[in-house]
Amino acid sequence: MRRSGLAVFVLLVASLVLGSTRAGAELRVFVTNEKSDDVTVIDAATRAVVGTIPVGKRPRGVAVSPDGRRVYVTNSNSDSLSVIDAKTLEVLSTVPAGIDPEGLTVNRAGTALYVVNENELSVTVLDVASLAIRKKIAVGKEPETAVASPDGRWIAVSNETSDDVHVIATASDTVVKQIAVPKNPRGMRFTADSRRLFVASEQAHLVSVIDMAEMRVVKSAPTGGSRPVDIVLTPDGSRLYVSHGQSGDVRVLDSSSLNVLAVIPVGPRTWWTALSPDARFLYATVGRANELAVIDTSSNTVAARIPCGTLPWGVAIAGPP
Repeated sequence: MRRSGLAVFVLLVASLVLGSTRAGAELRVFVTNEKSDDVTVIDAATRAVVGTIPVGKRPRGVAVSPDGRRVYVTNSNSDSLSVIDAKTLEVLSTVPAGIDPEGLTVNRAGTALYVVNENELSVTVLDVASLAIRKKIAVGKEPETAVASPDGRWIAVSNETSDDVHVIATASDTVVKQIAVPKNPRGMRFTADSRRLFVASEQAHLVSVIDMAEMRVVKSAPTGGSRPVDIVLTPDGSRLYVSHGQSGDVRVLDSSSLNVLAVIPVGPRTWWTALSPDARFLYATVGRANELAVIDTSSNTVAARIPCGTLPWGVAIAGPP
């Protein structure tokens, strides 16, 4: 009986280990390369490049459907959106997405895409099922990107030249608030409870906190780096990882005090970022080095550098079923 029980135990442990390995191997990292007009696909477990997908001209924004099956890429100089199957890596569709599409996000339900159009000063809303344009929403000057709140209520749009964030209510797809922020806002992240929105202001070299109940900036602080671009928030909400294009680093900030806890040298034009689901690794595009940096968040050091296409821009993580 003891031997039998031990054998069962060993089999169970082996199954769990194999299952964990397979689950990790399924994660793929998608990187848009705006000069080579393609998307680099990386296996998160092995860190090997498993595919290069030609898309439209100057791909920049990249987002993943809530179920992990589809990857959406904006092609800025083609005025289009490419839809990629996350498992087969096939381009399923390419559709119009307004003039000069840049950042984008998917709503919580996975039914609508919000695509920022920099030169149109607008957001194009596409129906996910049909990929038809269902609405245009006017926003500020030189809109950069959009993020969806976890509770599904809001889409926040940063506007680089008008120095504000437009808040769109998803229930009506209308702008309900225009919030002034420090100069040149770019990347943003909501807290898990959707009560706060962190904003990186590139030319002000600041990170700001917006209270979503009051719809105003309640705090701003310098990052100590030059030209902050993107923000990632850890799942427990305790730390911010802020990428910097000019100083070429990622800075770790305490989310409450906004004090700098660590500085991670990365490389020239450290741009957009994505955090692994288990929060163990932060992926950052390094534009001038044509690579993706993999940062170990336990040691705050660069664990690997993966070659990509020319001038990598956006990054997103997908886990196809």
